[in-house]
Amino acid sequence: MNLLSTDDERWDAVRLRQPQADGSFYYAVRTTGVYCRPSCASRTPRRENVQYFAHTAAAESAGFRACKRCRPNAAAPSQQQAALVAQACRSIEQAEDAPGLAALAAAAGLSRFHFHRLFKRVTGVTPKAYAAALRAQRVRERLPESGSVTAAIYDAGFNSNGRFYAQSSAALGMMPSTYRTGGAGELIRFAVGQCTLGSILVAATDQGVCAIALGDDPEVLLKDLQDRFPRSQLRGGDRNFERMVASVVGFVEAPALGLDLPLDLQGSTFQLRVWQALRAVPAGTTVSYAELARRLGVPKSVRAVASAVAANPVAVAIPCHRVIRSDGALSGYRWGVERKRTLLAREGRDA
Repeated sequence: MNLLSTDDERWDAVRLRQPQADGSFYYAVRTTGVYCRPSCASRTPRRENVQYFAHTAAAESAGFRACKRCRPNAAAPSQQQAALVAQACRSIEQAEDAPGLAALAAAAGLSRFHFHRLFKRVTGVTPKAYAAALRAQRVRERLPESGSVTAAIYDAGFNSNGRFYAQSSAALGMMPSTYRTGGAGELIRFAVGQCTLGSILVAATDQGVCAIALGDDPEVLLKDLQDRFPRSQLRGGDRNFERMVASVVGFVEAPALGLDLPLDLQGSTFQLRVWQALRAVPAGTTVSYAELARRLGVPKSVRAVASAVAANPVAVAIPCHRVIRSDGALSGYRWGVERKRTLLAREGRDA
């Protein structure tokens, strides 16, 4: 989806002062000699006096000067905020003991309230939840190789094993001792059905849905599930579980219905951040890999973002099909580009 590609679209962005258009173009007013961001709060100019530029350098080369109100030649407010959150994430990741909200807010130069709200808006989680997810990731990494569960818990930054055990099911999807043995004995229910996109497999632990896969061959989908959870106990779903599968199929067929199911996602902290950001992309819209990286405050990590998108284990529930290339091309899709095209067409129809 190539947004703001015409002057009519650009003018609408200026007239409505759309902050999401900032950075995609700049507009200059011939009568004032000033150029601005689309979101600038200054008085709306007459359309016939407006000229558009792709870059600030082009506007200045044409003889226009930067607006002192919106400061288009400085980093956009959204970029500045994303950078503050990215720095806070790095502080949490590098600290032996996670810094508290007051320390993180002070480092960002914001009040605790505003920093907390900004962090959650950018990452989709609170600073406390982000630190907890990071510690859980470290436990997952250390459990298979650690001499004991307790050692892994303390190595990951938990001050007591009691605190971790209270959160362990949510963090790991199972008890630590079970996770340490590769999920041995963990019960995963699954069912395979059919939809207009082909075969669909849905699997879930007691914590929530852990896999939604699309394909041509149900046997291949089941083998992939077995490869992901080689030491877990896979069991065909009962009638209640098949109703869950029916709700997933219904969402695939008609995205406007929405899908509200608990998820049991196992991934790195970065992957969880990317997946959370994907869930914030509305149906009927798309986002580029580069824009997704900017929203996460890591504009230079487009490849890492793309890898996290590709690793999404739950098709449609985490809408990775809404991510496209910057030129509007669909790019790849774990479950087939044609399925991606169909999903986007349905969302466009239903939006």
